[in-house]
Amino acid sequence: MNDILPDQTPIWQYLETEVKRVLASYGYSELRMPIVEQTDLFKRSIGEVTDIVEKEMYTFEDRNGDSLTLRPEGTASCVRACEEHGLTFNQVQRLWYMGPMFRHERPQKGRYRQFHQIGVETFGMQGPDIDAELIMMTARLWRRLGLDQAVKLHLNTLGSAEARARFRDDLVAYLSEHVDKLDADSQRRLSTNPLRILDSKESSTQELLNEAPHFHDYIDDESRHHFEQLCALLDSAGIAYEVNARLVRGLDYYGKTVFEWITDQLGAQGTVCAGGRYDGLVEQLGGRPAPAVGFAMGVERLILLLETLQAVPEYVHQKIDIYAIAMGDDALADMFGIVEQLREESELRVQLHCGGGSFKSQMKKADKSGARYALLLGDDERRSGVVTLKPLREAADQKQINTAALTAELVAIYAAEQE
Repeated sequence: MNDILPDQTPIWQYLETEVKRVLASYGYSELRMPIVEQTDLFKRSIGEVTDIVEKEMYTFEDRNGDSLTLRPEGTASCVRACEEHGLTFNQVQRLWYMGPMFRHERPQKGRYRQFHQIGVETFGMQGPDIDAELIMMTARLWRRLGLDQAVKLHLNTLGSAEARARFRDDLVAYLSEHVDKLDADSQRRLSTNPLRILDSKESSTQELLNEAPHFHDYIDDESRHHFEQLCALLDSAGIAYEVNARLVRGLDYYGKTVFEWITDQLGAQGTVCAGGRYDGLVEQLGGRPAPAVGFAMGVERLILLLETLQAVPEYVHQKIDIYAIAMGDDALADMFGIVEQLREESELRVQLHCGGGSFKSQMKKADKSGARYALLLGDDERRSGVVTLKPLREAADQKQINTAALTAELVAIYAAEQE
């Protein structure tokens, strides 16, 4: 688990702001959930024989003897909240959430035991149109962030639960005849979660799978039609994708559409956003049946990608526009009023020097602050009813501005620089 320090938080805020803008443009509403849930919620939804439940969850007993777990993912918590507050039955919901998740897994680049996700979940819509909307929405976000050339969309259908069960039986039968050729992890999964073997990165296992039963031969007609309609919608929208027959999701509740946005810009091929359909989960957790589809994106991975591609705009790291310096107690008292008025009448970010010191030391701090201008007030300025505006980032002359016209003049200067 790690701290996110002040030199990093502006990038987080930038990403979060862009995500919120895109979600708002599609009419999605925010849901905020607790980070602790009853352990049984995740066992029932994720699956007791998944890596998450078996090895990765942070689970503990509280003082009442109840088993609680720090949430390892957001979908189950979102479904629980919607059921508890009556938001799913015969209703359409478009929801999103943001926050920390917890998994005790091996840390690696861009992945921590406390990590952050932005998740989107929709309920009450069973057609491929909402699947397409989610994918188009993520594509729009990549364009806004300047990541669209660095990610690729992989798409698949997992069919119905009955189709997956038939395929699973035949896959297990085939792999059991060649168990000695499977890597150790796949050997373990053969008896617990065999579909995850399709996602193995071991070349020997992938070669073995080339001769295995083919998932798409088992897909039911309804799921196949759903997938074909989805692909047609993406084609008409100009969204490029690759159908990946071996794409599965690590959680038991997915069926029909599954998708991942992957990148090769972070070393090994990595997933930055993934999701799919989970039409049976609401009923599985005790609610009345409701179709559902959603996705989650890893914030740390996306920030690492933004930094790797140098796609963070320069303004993101600029904390303040103006650094205000007052020389003397009387000037300081006046400057408090001046900067408060600036903040009140404009969107300018103004930091007032506190802590005293010589003029030279204050100017050093002004320069170090990253501000574009220093605003100076001394006895001479006070007598004349002006303040001095000194450029800090370019070799330009300083100028005096009448205090009464200060806000209008500064706003005009910044507006001209943006053009």
